[in-house]
Amino acid sequence: MFIAVYEFEIKEGTEASFRNAWLDVTKAIYKSCGSFGSRLHTSDKPNILVGYAQWPSRQQWEKISDLNDESYQRARNEMRNCLVQSKTVYELEVSDDYLQTSLALD
Repeated sequence: MFIAVYEFEIKEGTEASFRNAWLDVTKAIYKSCGSFGSRLHTSDKPNILVGYAQWPSRQQWEKISDLNDESYQRARNEMRNCLVQSKTVYELEVSDDYLQTSLALD
């Protein structure tokens, strides 16, 4: 499994627009490129958001560049309009996994 971690520095006052566009971009990638989806996180730094995307493999992740859907491109451009800068902070391969989606019951 492959994980990409992104850092987004957004312009003041654009958080709602960025988050809406991020969701549209994420849905398009999920539907068309075979990702497992993504999570967007606020951080303790003003105007810094962190995204975490999960993929079956690095090869699947690299297929994003093949996505030419018009609604995806529109949402991607909206994200870019909200950005001061963005970067891929980490490209990770999962070595051990015990992430759960529900709480343990005693």
